[in-house]
Amino acid sequence: MAEQLGYKPNIAARSLKLNRNIRIAAVFPREIAAFFDLLRRGIQDAADEAVGMQLTLDFIDYPHLGSGDAAALESAAGKRCDGILFTPGRPRELAGIIRRITGQGIPMLCVASDAPDSGRISSVTVDAYVSGALAAELLSHRLQTPSRVATITGDLATFDHAEKLRGFAATLAMLAPHLTLLPVVESHESAQDAYRQSLALLKTRTRPDAIYISTANSVPVLRALEELKLLGRVQVIATDLFPELVPLLESGKVLATLYQRPEAQGKTAMEMLLAYLMDKNKPTKVHRFAPHIILRSNLSLFINRLAAPSGASSASH
Repeated sequence: MAEQLGYKPNIAARSLKLNRNIRIAAVFPREIAAFFDLLRRGIQDAADEAVGMQLTLDFIDYPHLGSGDAAALESAAGKRCDGILFTPGRPRELAGIIRRITGQGIPMLCVASDAPDSGRISSVTVDAYVSGALAAELLSHRLQTPSRVATITGDLATFDHAEKLRGFAATLAMLAPHLTLLPVVESHESAQDAYRQSLALLKTRTRPDAIYISTANSVPVLRALEELKLLGRVQVIATDLFPELVPLLESGKVLATLYQRPEAQGKTAMEMLLAYLMDKNKPTKVHRFAPHIILRSNLSLFINRLAAPSGASSASH
């Protein structure tokens, strides 16, 4: 009945009643900032709304997915925190660390990607498979003749990135058998690698007619397209929204971008972790957000998401 009525207990009030101090560690990469800064903002917003709760929120940064995340998680566990929010870059490599930390009684919740079967209590992500499927369907309508399609991702060891490619490839095969999928390009979320590999890809004899950039690391790919005067000639579907992308969407040089709603992911993840800490017997379900398709026609509805995030290092309530 509570679920049908949309009832949610007041977590802050429950915390006051229990007279409990709560410390949360939010462990995320600095890059790609266009995504993770907004994710942090959502977490901070949820913390700010927990008025009256005795809450300490520590943001712990590391360079990028797969580089420094293990040490950052160890650091978070060493702070004697009550819970950890994090994005698993390479879940197989982190599984042992996650199991050890959760075995110490510190619940861990994945955000923006997942680490299934690792001991984490839950995850909050965009529906990655659907994101890839949407990109494929959009291109199936745009490219009516035999064409080549490329995907540029971060790291296929990352669950979210692998799921996007799976959704993209399966939908492309089903809806557009006339489109040939080229081997995937992994940039490992490095701007330099993305730029260099994009230039090499675009200079080959089998240059793609369309590119799906499945992570927020789009700027270097777009720069390579612009330098070769291919923007508008090669169809592009990007991921997320950032200032450099706006004029390209307005002019039609980028067909669409799939918005992963990072603020909403961060806010929901923080709320779920706090609710779990207040009632550990309550089962926590995996939460998948529907991606938003941003086209030239509805771009104005999303422009306000580009406001500069407030600084986030640590906060106490």
